[in-house]
Amino acid sequence: MNKKLRGYTIPTVDLSGEVDRQIIIDQIPGQYLGHPSTVLMSDNETIFLVYPLGHGGPSTVLRKSLDAGVTWSDRLAVPDNWVETKNCPYLHRLIAPNGGEQLIVLSSGGGIMSQSVSLDSGQTWSPFQANGLHCQDAANKIIPISGNRHLVLYNQFYDTSFQTHQTHIWIWQAVSSDGGLTWDHERLIFDPRGTELDGSAPDEPSIVRSPNGEQILCLMRENARKFNSLMMVSDDEGETWSNPVELPGSLTGDRHMPQYADDGRLVITFRDMAHQSLTRGDFVAWIGEYDDIISGHEGQYRVRLLDNKSDPGDTGYSGLELLPDGTFVATTYCVIEVGQSPLVISTRFNLSEIDGRAVSMNSSSMG
Repeated sequence: MNKKLRGYTIPTVDLSGEVDRQIIIDQIPGQYLGHPSTVLMSDNETIFLVYPLGHGGPSTVLRKSLDAGVTWSDRLAVPDNWVETKNCPYLHRLIAPNGGEQLIVLSSGGGIMSQSVSLDSGQTWSPFQANGLHCQDAANKIIPISGNRHLVLYNQFYDTSFQTHQTHIWIWQAVSSDGGLTWDHERLIFDPRGTELDGSAPDEPSIVRSPNGEQILCLMRENARKFNSLMMVSDDEGETWSNPVELPGSLTGDRHMPQYADDGRLVITFRDMAHQSLTRGDFVAWIGEYDDIISGHEGQYRVRLLDNKSDPGDTGYSGLELLPDGTFVATTYCVIEVGQSPLVISTRFNLSEIDGRAVSMNSSSMG
C-alpha cells in the first residue's frame, strides 16, 4: 500500500441533514436511477438534465427546468435510439466557432463513444451516432482551447476485471474544431505502466482552466485504490502534459466536477473515496484555491452535501451549476434511505453562508 495514502485535516461542514436544500427530481421504487449530468443555459434559468435508467443504462432520460432547478418537466421526447445507450450520458453546452450554441450528449457502449446533438437550444435532438472516439466512460467536461477548438479527455479500459480493481486504464484526448460536432484523431496522453504510478488505474478525467487561463488542470479518479486521486497539467493547450502526481486526501474521490465561484475559489464535487475519511462514500464538495491543488495543499474546507446510505458508491456523479446569486446547484444520484434504490436529487448551497461555519470549526479544532 502506498505510504502516501491518508485522510485530511481541513474541516468538513455537514449540510447533509438540511433537507430544505434538497430537491428530489426522480424516484421510482425498485428502479436504479443514476449518473445525472446538467447544463445551465445562457438565460441562467433553464437547466437540462440527462440520466440513465439503471447503472449506466440502458436508456437515457432528458428533463428540463425553467426555474434554475426548483421544478422539473416530465421526461422530454428524444430520438428512439436513446433507449439503446449503455453507459453514463454526459451533457455539454458548447459555443461553435460561428458563435452558435450547441448541446451535445456524450455516451458510450462497447468501447465506442457516441453523441447526440441539439442545435436549437434543446428543442430537438439528433439520434446517437458514433463520433470516432473510443472509451469506457464518456467525458464529463469539454473546454474551449485556442484556435476556436474544444478539448475532451476520457478513459479507455484494457481488460475486463473491473470488479477486482485490476483494470488497466489509460487516458486519451481529442480535439474538435467545429464546436464538438466532429472530433480529430484521438491521442494517448497517460499510460501509468513503468511510471511512479505503475499499478494505478487513472479514470474519469475532468479538466478545468487556471484562473489566468494559461494552464489546464486534469483531475483523475484512481480506480485501483492504491493511490490517492491524481492530477496533471498542460501549459500548451493540451499538446503536452506533466507527469501525473497524487492529490491530497481531501481531493481523493470519484468523478470530480469543478466549477469556479464568483470570488475565484474552486468548488469541486465528487464521491469521497479518501482512504481515511468519516464521509467516505458520501457526496462531498471541496472548497479552495486553484493554487492549493497545484501546490499539493489540502484546500480550505470540505462540505458533506449528501449522506449516502449505500456501501461506498451510488453517488457523486453530478452536474454542478452556478447561478447569478452565487448559489450552486449540485445534481447527483444517491441512496438517502437504507434499503431504497438510488434516486436523482439536487442540493443547493452558497459559499457565503457556509464560510463562517468552516472558520468556526477550524478555530475550535485549533483550540
